[in-house]
Amino acid sequence: MRPRPHRSPRPSRGGHQSVWLYGRHPVLAALANPDRRLERLLATRDVADRHAAEFAGSSAKAEILSREDLAQRLPAGAVHQGIAALVAPLEEPQIEDLLARCGDDALVLALDQVTDPHNVGAILRSAAAFGVAGLIVTERHAPADTGVLAKAASGALEIVPLVRAVNLSRALDQLKEAGFWLYGLDEDGDVRIGDLDLGGRACIALGAEGEGLRRLTAEKCDRLVTIPTEAKLASLNVSNAAAIAAYEWKRRRTS
Repeated sequence: MRPRPHRSPRPSRGGHQSVWLYGRHPVLAALANPDRRLERLLATRDVADRHAAEFAGSSAKAEILSREDLAQRLPAGAVHQGIAALVAPLEEPQIEDLLARCGDDALVLALDQVTDPHNVGAILRSAAAFGVAGLIVTERHAPADTGVLAKAASGALEIVPLVRAVNLSRALDQLKEAGFWLYGLDEDGDVRIGDLDLGGRACIALGAEGEGLRRLTAEKCDRLVTIPTEAKLASLNVSNAAAIAAYEWKRRRTS
């Protein structure tokens, strides 16, 4: 569950504007999250009947619509699967809230100006699957918590703390001060991720597609790490790289 700091939501995370979530996993996860306030809940009759138990605990009474009417209330092309919810933004955790969640053995992922909501959503999904403590993104040059991001996250937006850092360099300094080792994923890294210990507190930083890590971010890292690939296709999509890194961290703890 996302920690609830005693602060007002920060305007940088979509301000106080409500957003539509759509699709079965994002909406049901929002229904199950006590920190999420629902304003409207829309569903087709068959979906409402199938999820009557989940709907019963909702603060918003389900409005029954046809699939066509539901689609008209959402952005063009939204794959709604017969369910959607208008929700208020979550309160935004700060770096201190994230650190409070981390034990002596924890992984945090940091994204350096990754702007594609599909990628950020997919990374949140992998983070939830492999037990990552939280995700740090830049306040600027990062997507808002839209329905697109939530759909790609498949419910993980309600599970994994998403911290928006005004200054990523400073956030990395705070992690280092809290005992984290900082690793930057780079195709020219000097050590393979499979050869790292990754024990204790670790943060893995990933850069934007094409540009990679910015110079200052890379200089903050203790090591630059590579994921070995075939020479025919040297680089990976950032969400794929994040999934591999999180899996490798998790594998060490279950092997």
